[in-house]
Amino acid sequence: MFRHGLRVSEACGLVLEQVDVESRIHHVARLKGGLSTTHPLRGDEIRAIKAWLVERVRMKAPGRSFFLSEQRKPLHRSTVNLLLRKYGEKARLTVAVHPHMLRHACGFALADEGVVTRLIQDYLGHRNIQNTVRYTATHRHQPGTV
Repeated sequence: MFRHGLRVSEACGLVLEQVDVESRIHHVARLKGGLSTTHPLRGDEIRAIKAWLVERVRMKAPGRSFFLSEQRKPLHRSTVNLLLRKYGEKARLTVAVHPHMLRHACGFALADEGVVTRLIQDYLGHRNIQNTVRYTATHRHQPGTV
């Protein structure tokens, strides 16, 4: 969710056909009227995905859902909310953790890397640039950054 700026429903709704390990791409189907796009998959993601797909076959998982619960059903957003809240508590974070924080963290991380606002807009699937400027509005860009 962090790496691709996914909303919790986008992650839970991910299907096997959206992840192409051979071409090293992830087809991101944006919700809430966002613009769908294609993202590259990095080496560490490819390795994790391949390991998960082997486990998924071993589980004899039904259907097309990419992420599954322990009951082999599509992962539900409430489960993700619960898990992140528990992980936040376990890490002794002083704020209540929720999945959308990962999407925002993605936007801020891209800005920190010097990615320009228009590219962050495309990456996050924002139709309106005003939804993107929050990530770069207080960020000082260095001359010559992408």
